[in-house]
Amino acid sequence: MSDRIESLTAAILAGGLGTRLRPVVGKNQKTIASVAGKPFLFYLLDQIASAGVKRVVILAGYRAGDVRSVLGTRYGDLTVTYSEEPSPLGTGGALRFALPALDSDPVLAMNGDSYCRTDLRSLWANHRASGANATLVVRRVQDTRQSGRVCFDKRRMIASFVEKGTGKGPGWINAGIYLLSRRLIESIPSDRPVSIEREIFPAWIGRGLLAHPTRGQFIDIGTPEFFDAAQRFFKPHGSLRLRPPRHRRRRW
Repeated sequence: MSDRIESLTAAILAGGLGTRLRPVVGKNQKTIASVAGKPFLFYLLDQIASAGVKRVVILAGYRAGDVRSVLGTRYGDLTVTYSEEPSPLGTGGALRFALPALDSDPVLAMNGDSYCRTDLRSLWANHRASGANATLVVRRVQDTRQSGRVCFDKRRMIASFVEKGTGKGPGWINAGIYLLSRRLIESIPSDRPVSIEREIFPAWIGRGLLAHPTRGQFIDIGTPEFFDAAQRFFKPHGSLRLRPPRHRRRRW
């Protein structure tokens, strides 16, 4: 395992089609859509860079050339490279395909269409202290029906995942930020599209899968409603305001 967070390689999943956002962004790649004045991916890159990480790989697919033309190969102190999937591979398949370019163990992986205000250094420290094979950032919300639910025990070991639409009420959701061992990424099938959320994480239960609770606010830009909310979220002193509220801070 890497000793310092600076030695991590970050991977951002940025290959989705964004079909639900077509009414807002057309056929453009959603991860580089303008949010509060700059491409959404820039907020993730700022978060990664502020933690001290020096290298990021963009896992691109749909309109990969557009992503490359916007980001280039440098972002401040970050070196930016690309892994372009030849056909849609899903979130898990894209990670497995990119593994040769991800030269750290573990790998910091992030969804390219969501953002969680959390301390990545704290995540890293807790992951190292726990000895976990994978750590998932989780965020408590008032109603998990739209996102699915992550259930874990007092040791924060993940026990189950509940599909979205089936469990209502308050609970913990996947916030789209992970530290994943190379050994686990290697176990992802490489010959077909794979969803890391629906197929891989449930299969890893019992193999050292840890939850990292955070109070940081969370936004997913995947729908027109949340894309509009993100414009306010990223303004100075902005916060998420939706009716009904779905991401209010709570204690755990």
